[in-house]
Amino acid sequence: MKKIKEEEVRWGIIGVGNVCEVKSAPAMNLIQNSRLVAVMRRNEEKVKDYANRHQVPKWYTDAEELINDPEVNAIYIATPPNMHLPYTELAAKAGKPVYVEKPMARTYAECLSMIQACEKAQVPLYVAYYRRALPHFVKIKELLEQGEIGTVRTVHIQMRQEPEPEIIAQLENNWRVDPEIAGGGYFYDLASHQMDLLQFLFGKISQASGFQSNQAGLYAAEDTVVGSFAFENGIMGTGNWSFASAKENQIDQITIDGSLGQIRFETFGKGEFHLHKDGDTEKHFQFDLPKHIQQPLIQLIVDDLLGKTQSPSTGQTASSTNWVLEMLTGGNGK
Repeated sequence: MKKIKEEEVRWGIIGVGNVCEVKSAPAMNLIQNSRLVAVMRRNEEKVKDYANRHQVPKWYTDAEELINDPEVNAIYIATPPNMHLPYTELAAKAGKPVYVEKPMARTYAECLSMIQACEKAQVPLYVAYYRRALPHFVKIKELLEQGEIGTVRTVHIQMRQEPEPEIIAQLENNWRVDPEIAGGGYFYDLASHQMDLLQFLFGKISQASGFQSNQAGLYAAEDTVVGSFAFENGIMGTGNWSFASAKENQIDQITIDGSLGQIRFETFGKGEFHLHKDGDTEKHFQFDLPKHIQQPLIQLIVDDLLGKTQSPSTGQTASSTNWVLEMLTGGNGK
């Protein structure tokens, strides 16, 4: 069933910052039946510059003006998390589908409010957990479902990064470690991808608990988190994250252990993973990743809006990830 009346998705973007330079926005003009027609940023000089460099026909400094532009029929919210809820409510009120950056919001409660606003307006809500559509992760899911490593028993996350992780875009104002804006620190920014990806692979996490600490004292947010979690299907997992580690100690690895073997991969590395089965030599899988890393997911969202397929990342799936983040940092998930 189509989710928009038109035969083309015409995007308007709120917040054309770093993520819109290569990762996401350019892909909107490369997908059939999809166009980027308007962008918004409060800074007039910066939004005009973006529109000129990316050949976007319209620009705004006011979000409501962009949302109410009759040519725009889908909204991409690419702001920091503190503005995801209010802009989602405005877009839903205008009857326009919403694609929002990750993490979905600062809190699980804000996620529920976003879902409620979109359900009330009967508009779809998608979230930019684009790893659900990348080829190597889709292949891992396929191998797991085929029983290549037998019955999955446990999954383990190890992530240690130096205080300013190289995998994070450097910003003039690093809102990613301001809990009032981001909900948490680098854990919310990076572990959200990991916990969402694991739920794509194994289904919903039903239990989670953990502890957080600010060990280095470099900013207000947590820099160290340890925790455990369990999926509805009985698979259990652990995770430890440190963003105050020595450079020599850096690691980004998820290990999936099964009754017949193991799969290992980086969340933020190249499009590759390793498969090791009992009695067999280790196999290495390598996939080319798209220049515009969100393009495969945006393609699925466009197809979803036009009634051709379903998006793997929605407000419902992403809100579950926020719940897990809260539980792992010692919250109550309410």
